[in-house]
Amino acid sequence: MVEKPPFLLIHPSKPDGPPTLWAALRELLAFELVNGGQVSIVNRLDRETSGLVLIAKNAASARRFGLAMERRRIAKEYLAVVQGWPDWETFTVDAPLLRQGERGPSAIWLKQAIHPEGLPARTEFRVEERFVRPGTIGDRFAVVRALPLTGRTHQIRVHLAHLGHPIVGDKIYGPNEMLYLRFIETGWTGELAEQLLLPRHALHSARLTIAELDWRSPLPDDLQLSSLDSATFRSR
Repeated sequence: MVEKPPFLLIHPSKPDGPPTLWAALRELLAFELVNGGQVSIVNRLDRETSGLVLIAKNAASARRFGLAMERRRIAKEYLAVVQGWPDWETFTVDAPLLRQGERGPSAIWLKQAIHPEGLPARTEFRVEERFVRPGTIGDRFAVVRALPLTGRTHQIRVHLAHLGHPIVGDKIYGPNEMLYLRFIETGWTGELAEQLLLPRHALHSARLTIAELDWRSPLPDDLQLSSLDSATFRSR
């Protein structure tokens, strides 16, 4: 098990691209690889998502964990910092997802949408904390625990946005998808900071369990928003 920091890709997207977790693991485990080991990444996280990633270092473990993942025997929990205060303590979203561009025009190729013809997607949510940060755009925020019961692309992000509580810093499913396109063109700017508040979406892989194994990870420092003053919150 490793803890992936935000902004690190899992796998290479192109030759001579930015650093990746896969490349770092191959360097770290060079001795094992020379002696017949392997590097298999069992669960994948988006570039901006931080937290727990399960690694198999040999063929037997890769088969075991791969089969467990396929049969949905690896339970996952995420922590997300969201806009607003949910009017519920627990809530389950059962809403199918597909790529938005499959049923209409989409400025962002990978963007997902809720659609009756999509693949089944189900997520359980539980409010962990509510807090206020005066001076920010929308001064109420909450920490929500998400338990995805299926594994669709961007599932947690789409379902939270559907509930009216998008994840803080989400460039695609947050206040305006055009912010994502602007970020691609210009990088992080003061204007984006004012609207998104954080330079990455506030989503963290907090727990993985399989049989007797149970790994946990608290929110990292950059997402400990309830302990930050509003000026720091806006500038991060």
